This record gives sequence, C-alpha cells and structure tokens, in this order.
Amino acid sequence: MKRVRSIYLILLCLLASLLPVEARAQEKPATPEEDYVKAHYTKYEYRIPMRDGVHLFTSVYVPKDTSQSYPFMIDRTPYSVAPYGEDQYKKTLGPSDEFEKAGYIFVYQDVRGRYLSEGKFVEMHPHIVDKKSPQDVDDSSDMYDTLEYLLKHVQNNNGKAGIWGISYPGFYTSASIIDSHPALKAASPQAPMTNLFKGDDAYHGGAFMLGANFGFYTSFKPFEEPSLPKREVPFQMGTPNGYEFYLQAGATENLDKKYLKGSNPLFNDQLFHTTYDEYWKERDLSQHMKNVKCAVLVVGGWFDAEDLSGPYNTFYAINKFNPETATTLVEGPWVHGGWARNDGDHLGDAQFNAKTAEFFRRNIQFPFFEYYLKGKGSPMPKAYVFETGTNVWRTYDAWPPAQAKPKMLYFHAGGKLSLDPPVEKEGSDDYISDPSHPVPFVGYTTDTIPQRYMVDDQRFASSRTDVLVYQTDPLTEDVTIAGPISPKLKVATTGTDSDFVVKLIDVYPNDYPDPDTGGTTGKRVIDTPPLRMGGYQQLLRGEPMRAKFRDSWEKPETMTPGKMAEVDFSMPDLNHTFRKGHCIMVQVQSSWFPLVDRNPQTFTDIPHAKPEDFKKATETVFRDSNAASGVEVLVLPQP
Repeated sequence: MKRVRSIYLILLCLLASLLPVEARAQEKPATPEEDYVKAHYTKYEYRIPMRDGVHLFTSVYVPKDTSQSYPFMIDRTPYSVAPYGEDQYKKTLGPSDEFEKAGYIFVYQDVRGRYLSEGKFVEMHPHIVDKKSPQDVDDSSDMYDTLEYLLKHVQNNNGKAGIWGISYPGFYTSASIIDSHPALKAASPQAPMTNLFKGDDAYHGGAFMLGANFGFYTSFKPFEEPSLPKREVPFQMGTPNGYEFYLQAGATENLDKKYLKGSNPLFNDQLFHTTYDEYWKERDLSQHMKNVKCAVLVVGGWFDAEDLSGPYNTFYAINKFNPETATTLVEGPWVHGGWARNDGDHLGDAQFNAKTAEFFRRNIQFPFFEYYLKGKGSPMPKAYVFETGTNVWRTYDAWPPAQAKPKMLYFHAGGKLSLDPPVEKEGSDDYISDPSHPVPFVGYTTDTIPQRYMVDDQRFASSRTDVLVYQTDPLTEDVTIAGPISPKLKVATTGTDSDFVVKLIDVYPNDYPDPDTGGTTGKRVIDTPPLRMGGYQQLLRGEPMRAKFRDSWEKPETMTPGKMAEVDFSMPDLNHTFRKGHCIMVQVQSSWFPLVDRNPQTFTDIPHAKPEDFKKATETVFRDSNAASGVEVLVLPQP
C-alpha cells in the first residue's frame, strides 16, 4: 500500500508537469510570506516508521542558516499537513510569526489514518495504559517514535523539541506528552479536546450539542484509506434558518436517516452514545495525563464555543498527576482558536479594548517556548488570565486564585437576585416548557453556531414567558469572580425528564454609551436599528443540565412528576468583573435550541424519541428558606 501511494504521488507530479504552460502561468504568485519561508527554509518529506510498521507522513521545514542548531516545533494533525510535495511550501510556519523569524525546525505530521499517513484513524484514539506488544500503539508511542527518528535523521537540531496544537491537534498535543520522550521539553495543548461527554464538543450536562456537531461531522469524515485532501461540499440545509431546519427534522436520529444516511459513523458515535459509557470513558484523556516531564502551557478562551472545558480539565489533571511539572494555564477573551488568528480586541458587541491575541502570541506563547527550548527569558506564572469587565491581564500563583471565596447568588421573589439567603417559608416560580416551541439560543436568524453567541445580548430571551429572570440591584462596587460557576437548583417538573439551562449575565447600565460607528465607514445597513448598549444583557456563561443525570452520568434516573429534586452542576471557569452600576442577572430555562437538542420532557432514549414523546411540562424552581436555589461563584476581594 505504501508503494501504491508513492506511485500515486509520482503520477500526480508528472501530470502537473504536463499541464500547458498557459495553465501553469495562471498559478497565483507567491505571497511575501511564502517568499520568506522559501528563502529561509528547506522542506523535506518523510514517511516515519512506527514500532508496528505503520508509516506516518511528515513534512519538515529546516532553516537554511546552519550557523546554529535549532529545536523542533511539532504539530500533529488530522486536518492535513498540505501542501504536499517538497517544492510546495506553507505560507507561514509555527504558531506565530515570532517563531518563523527566530528559527525553529518545524514539523507537521498527518496522524494515523489521515491523508498520507498509513494506519486506521480512530476518533480520539484511547490511550493504552499497559503496552504488551509492539502492536499496541497510541499517540504517546507515535510521538515517541517520531521524535526518535527526527533526532537521528534531521541535521542541525539541538536535541530539544516542543509541540503545540489547537482543538483536535490540541488533543494530539496532550496525548503526545504522556510518558514524555526525554527530548520533549515544552508543550502547549490549546483548546484541547479532553472529554467529549463532559463539557467538550459532544455533550454538555448530558445534553447533546446539536448544531455544532451536525455542522462539524457533515464535513469531517473518516477515511477508509489515507488519501490526498478532498474538497468537501458544504451541507445545504435548504433554509437560512437553522432553528427551523432542526425543528422540522424531528428526533435527532432523523439527521442520519434523512441526510447523512449512514455515511459518517463518527457522527453516530457522538449522537447515540447518550450516557457516560465505555466509549466515552476510555476517551477521557484527563485520567491518563501521567509521566508528563515537559513544561506545559495550557491555553483556552473564556468564550470558546467548542472546547471550553478541555483546557481546565487538562490543566487540573497535569497538576494532579505531575505536581513537579511546570504547568501554566492561559485564558483570554477568545473564541475557539481566536488567539492564533485574530486581534482578540472584541467579540460580537463585547469590547476588550486591547489586542489580547497579539499580546498572548508575543508575550506569553513565544517566550514560553524560547525559555524551555533555547534557554532564553524566564518561566511563566501558574495562571496568566485576562479579566473581562476591567479588561486587564492578571497573574496568579494558583487557579482558581486562593483568595477567591465562594458566595451564593440566591433567587428571590419578584425576580430579585441577592447574596442574602431567602427568608420566605414558601416560594417558587413556574414556567411552561414546550418542546414544540423551544427557546432559541440567539435572537437572530442563523444556520450555524456563530461564535459570538457566547457573549450575545440576552434581551430577546428575558422577555419570554418560558424564561425565568433574576437580577441584582445596580452594584455599588465592583464584583470580581474567578473560577467555576456552580448552579444549585431545587426544582420540580410535571414531566419525567427536563433540561435546566442556567445563564450568567452582565447587565449594562441604561446610560451605557452606544458604540462609535466610525462615521461613514461604520454605517449600519439601511433600516437596521442602531445598536443600543444601554441595558445590554451580555451572556458570560451558559450551560444546560439534563435532569436525569443529576445523580449519575452512567445511570440516568427518571424525575418523579411534582416531586422536588436537587439539580446541582458546575459550569466552566470565568474571570470577570461586574462593574459598579452594572447588574448581575441569572436566567433559567428548559431549552436552548438548536445549540442543544430538545429534551422531550419524557424519560426516553432521546435520539429515537417518537413525536408523541415530546410533551409540554410545567417547570418549578423553588426559592424559599427550606429549598433555596441560586448560583455559587468564587468572589475575589476588591483591592
């Protein structure tokens, strides 16, 4: 098979050479970035043998300047190391421009079963704890074998290596540093997929992240045999309204029956493994983060819509199993991977008043690798985080900060929210949740999951009768939270199962100034109302919790209609200051569609739910002295 692919590549090159001169002349001229890479680096391609005989396709860019030796910077990916061919160069190299200019040996590798690498692709390949034979391989062993080969076959290396990757490559970064190779000195898993059932891409609070997963798996497909990159045809919904599309689809199994038709088993794996079974357990990488000998820079975004929990779970696991390992958590006001591509000065209507991503690339990421791979500079603090609201960078000796203390935001009558516990002997709020008319997750029409939804204005939801709203009085001083956010609800339902979505919101003062449109360059579309920031309800954190998982992720339990139950859960960390004059708001609802799949509100196998399973339910949230509900946050003392 390896020879067949080699012949295939040769034929491709021959065909390219036979193209008419006119056709080749129409190729786009090289960009200044490409010219720089070609002028300063030489590209090599290798098929690196693994211990089980499989060969992994690897592109290596080596500095032409041989006056010094260089460390390796490695990126292992399922998304292709294209362009292929030793005369075909990437436009840029490394995590950012700083690396390219400073000089590293850049290594890009197709992981097993993807594109030109041999072997079988396995979704989030489980780590093998006890290797009994050379045939027992995983990403830890593949990284070890790759580095052994590079050290011996690539000239002018300094014997040190680093690895980085974002999202799925972030998972491969984490998996690669378990039982670290001695030459591996630094790693940066960024937005790493860590536990897909517990807070990463697939499930949040036991609820399926519908829109994002169907959107992803219509283009990301398994390859039966490694092949050259294919141009995927984007899936066409036939409507610009995703809410309408998913509602008309009915039960989620219909997405496969009607559209995918069995073409992508990866999607079905996500959809039909609805409890924390062995499929998910063996893919929980956090339980295997042991013998990590290299320094680690874990990176995430406060507003990452895909892998929000992965960075925290990875950071906590490495600290737990490897307390002697230098590990730093970095969190900024970013979307998924936004620190690598964008300025990071805003998201949607939320302004951060600084190029936070540029700051990270120049002052955190680059110095980290320079220190551990070249001995320049100094080590990092334990936590390097951006505090939204005040829009400043903070450093801490621990995360969450030791000085942050838990405080409860309690629900009260009349939609009040307060640090004072309720004194009423009886008190509750009700709403009717109708799966046929679920609460939308944004207030505008979209056929995607726009990244900005993580900070979007929630005024559209607060006016609905199926959303409970609790709000503080205007704050008399700043309130800063740092760490996880923990809803603690006392609820009842007339159904046998329900979701409870909790959203933490920063409400701007009514006199908050509108944005400067920048004169003629910032004019809005005709007939579009101007953005009014007074009273803006900025989403900070929102998560669903499927009530049947309230006591166990493995064994869901029915809700007894009318009987009170405790639904406690944790939402991912945040570092935010509610400014003086702002209000803190909490919204509670039982659908968030189509971000989250619909709960029929009957205890059933949700992907296979029948139309008659979808029923209205009256949801009750208790808020009295014997059954208080609220949200616990960690509050920092004000300076």
